Amino acid sequence: MFENLEILDSIKLNFSPQGLFLLNVTIAFIMFGVALDIKLAHFKELFKRPKPAIVGIISQWLLLPALTYLLIILLKPSVAVSLGMLLVASCPGGNISNFISSLAKANVALSVSMTAFSTLASIVLTPLNFAFWGGLYASSSPLLVPVTIDPIEMIKTVFILLGLPVAAGMTFAWKFPNTTKRILKGVRITSLFIFIGFVAGAFASNYDHFLNYIRYIFVIVLLHNGIALLGGYNFARLFGLKQNNRRTIGIETGIQNSGLGLALLFNPHIFDQSLNLGGMAFIIAWWGIWHIISGMTIAWLWNRKPIRLD
Repeated sequence: MFENLEILDSIKLNFSPQGLFLLNVTIAFIMFGVALDIKLAHFKELFKRPKPAIVGIISQWLLLPALTYLLIILLKPSVAVSLGMLLVASCPGGNISNFISSLAKANVALSVSMTAFSTLASIVLTPLNFAFWGGLYASSSPLLVPVTIDPIEMIKTVFILLGLPVAAGMTFAWKFPNTTKRILKGVRITSLFIFIGFVAGAFASNYDHFLNYIRYIFVIVLLHNGIALLGGYNFARLFGLKQNNRRTIGIETGIQNSGLGLALLFNPHIFDQSLNLGGMAFIIAWWGIWHIISGMTIAWLWNRKPIRLD
C-alpha cells in the first residue's frame, strides 16, 4: 500500500531559511505560552502523587516509541516516513494537551505536571530517544544514505526552542502574576492559530505533493496517533489508575509537540538537507494538524461520559 511513499521521500520541500526562522519563533512563542501556566508546585505534585506521573512518563517516553517501532515493522512505510514517525514519538507532549484534558474531564493537574516535566526532560530525552530508535531502525533497514544526527546539536536546539522560552515564561508569570492571568488565554489561542497557519502554509506551498500523498499519510498518522491515545489509556489502566488519570495519560501520550519535530528536521545543523527526507516532513506536519482533530474529538466524547470511580 505504501510503495509510492518512496517517491515522496525524494521530494525536496519548498522551505526557506526565513521559513525555519519563523517556525523557530513560533515554537518559542508557543512554549512561552505553555510556561505561563507552569509553576514549581506542578513539579512538587509529581513527588506528592508519584504513581500516575511515573506511569505517564513511562507511557510517553518508553511505550510510545516502542509502539511506533512495532507499527513501522507492521506497515513497512518508506525510510523517511518511518524516521518521521520516530521523531514525532521522541518529542515531548504538545502544547494543547492541558486544554484537551480539561475538556475531557481528565486530571488537569497531572496533565500540567506531565507537560512541565516532559518539556524540560525533552532537552535530553528527545535526542536520546531518536538516536536509540532511529539507530535500531537503521540497523535493520536498507538505508541508501545513512541518516546521522549530531546529538549535541539537537540538545542545544531543543534547549533554545523549549528550555529558554519555558524559563522565560515561568519567570514572567512569577514576576507579573496579574498580567499573566489577563494574557494567558489570548497567548495560547494565538500561538495555536499561528502554528496551524504555519503548517497550512507549508502544505499550500507544496499543494500538488499534498494532494498526491495525503491519503497515505492520513492512514499512517491515523493509526499512529490512535495507538498512542489508546496505548497510553490502557497502559494506565494496566496499573490500576483511576479513570481521570487514564484519560490524562492517554491524551499526554497522543498529543505530541510536532512543531519541535519540524524545527529539528529543517535545522541544517542536525539533518543533512540534501537527503531524501520529504516523507519525514509530511508525517510530522500532518500529525500537527491531526492530533488537534483527534484530541478534540476524544475530549468531546469523554466529556459526555461521567467519570467512574474505579
